[in-house]
Amino acid sequence: MIGNVNALALRVVVPDADEEGAVAQLRPIVDGRDLVTEVFDRGPAADPLRMLRVDSPLRAADAPREMRWAEALCTEECCGALYVTVRRDGDHVVWDGWRDPYEGEVALGAFRFDARAYDAEVERVATGDGWEWAGHAVARLLDSEFRRHPEWLARWQCRFGSVFSLPWERERITFSFFHPEFPPAEDGAPWLQFLMTEPVTDEAPDEQVRAFVERIAGSDPRAAADVCGGSRESAERLGYPWPQRPRGRKRR
Repeated sequence: MIGNVNALALRVVVPDADEEGAVAQLRPIVDGRDLVTEVFDRGPAADPLRMLRVDSPLRAADAPREMRWAEALCTEECCGALYVTVRRDGDHVVWDGWRDPYEGEVALGAFRFDARAYDAEVERVATGDGWEWAGHAVARLLDSEFRRHPEWLARWQCRFGSVFSLPWERERITFSFFHPEFPPAEDGAPWLQFLMTEPVTDEAPDEQVRAFVERIAGSDPRAAADVCGGSRESAERLGYPWPQRPRGRKRR
């Protein structure tokens, strides 16, 4: 640290492809200290895709926003999580207000970063910077596009959910969406979650994204997807068959 300015490095940890169940993690390294490892041992650090989105609290704004750096394997409600408040303060970005809902305050003080260096580090990692596999690159680009263009799914009375490529399923992406929306606009209104998978090819990621978007915009995606969430009652009310064995993927 020079003066009162800390040095930030964002490190992505990607598990081996044969480690089924292991997840990619974005770890904050401040002045050489891995903060998550130092204070939280009940679960992995945050998902890079979620943390690096354009609307993520990691991208500091003038108004303070809270960000979750890690969550217990058994869920936050059971064994806690690691949070910090992020805000822009003139030429600096400040992290403070560390907390864990399970244990209360966390023994980490405030950190202050040069805003230009901070933004450059976030952008460096957000572009893949050599750590990304092809499926993750496609998922990252699709996530950005569908968040920027909700109308692509809205024309089918659908709402974007998530898209991801798991480290042990690198040859494909998984895309989820809701119909008509989630959470529902009214109490008791029916809703369903749909899931579809797509193979990843050797084409450039942006070309694969373009082709996927054209298919979604050109035809009803519900016809090519499986119901994976909601309820049997919602499926009956909306006119879709309820699966005999729901996939049960957790909403991301």
